Amino acid sequence: MKRQEMPKNWPVPRKGTAFVVKSNSKGIPILVVLRDIMKIAKDRSEVKKAIHKKDLIISGKPVNDEKKSLELFDVLTIVPSKKNYRLVLSKKGKYDVEEISEKDSKIKISKVIGKRLLKNKKVQLNMEDGRNYLSDVKCSIGDSAVIDLEKKKISKVLPIKENSEVIVIGGKHAGLKGKITKIIEELNVIEIVSEEKKFRALIKQIMVLD
Repeated sequence: MKRQEMPKNWPVPRKGTAFVVKSNSKGIPILVVLRDIMKIAKDRSEVKKAIHKKDLIISGKPVNDEKKSLELFDVLTIVPSKKNYRLVLSKKGKYDVEEISEKDSKIKISKVIGKRLLKNKKVQLNMEDGRNYLSDVKCSIGDSAVIDLEKKKISKVLPIKENSEVIVIGGKHAGLKGKITKIIEELNVIEIVSEEKKFRALIKQIMVLD
């Protein structure tokens, strides 16, 4: 796609080559992460070589395409260096990458965006990162789930409730973290107090962290 058409949350200069690789989802391509954010790959060919060697893993799955995207809070493992990184949002609402421990690399938080009752009466939870899980945990759409990436199952539910810690993932307050002080269900809105200010956000624009 044209560089000028990049999503606003990509921390990549809009001046430069005319085109940049297009994401295959709502996230940001591994090529852009390694070359433009982390600056550990010079070009596409280096990323392709790493993929061919199976040196790159995203949340437990080997990368097979330089267009493969990291979604928010995905874990990127670089096998040769044995280092792990998580895709996060900065306070300015831009994607960023932070190094995490081996222990933290085993889990990921994702938002529940759908529920389906299957024929065998099992419940399938649809997550914002595109993954689905069969689970009998009690949760509502909008809650967050802690995913055990090794066991490939939900280990804990983080419900939307007062005093829950959240991050805004969309809208003009994207990137800000704070605690829920009030839930206005009829408007699908919550009130949040952060270090910077007190504000409102739509429930669909936040993700529960704790």
